[in-house]
Amino acid sequence: MTALVDIELELITRGTVRFPDAVVRDELDNNLLAELPTIQINQVPGGDDDGLKLGRMLVDINIYAATRAEAISLSIEVHAWVTGELRGSTSDTAVIGRTGALALPAPRDYENTALRRVGATYVIFCHPVS
Repeated sequence: MTALVDIELELITRGTVRFPDAVVRDELDNNLLAELPTIQINQVPGGDDDGLKLGRMLVDINIYAATRAEAISLSIEVHAWVTGELRGSTSDTAVIGRTGALALPAPRDYENTALRRVGATYVIFCHPVS
């Protein structure tokens, strides 16, 4: 049986270190405008595993910023982090193998017009450290 990684916690922990000028979290609260830029990381239902060790996680990452340009700029940095830096990396809890984008960063509608959102969906192959 495949042992699964809490991919949200793993990416939030790593992302907090990698992006010190942003708030990295899974859930938004009512104080979002005061906490920009924010990187929101959520595992998407779906994915699968190989039945042995490797899990394939689907992760949605949204960037919230004061302007469209800031949101796009940070989304490009996050994209490079997920598809480059995370690939082949390890932590105390997880090994991340192949990574890739299922949906490239693009502006997404958001009900609050005082900020802008850019999001992407990624696939991350990983397993716990053994």
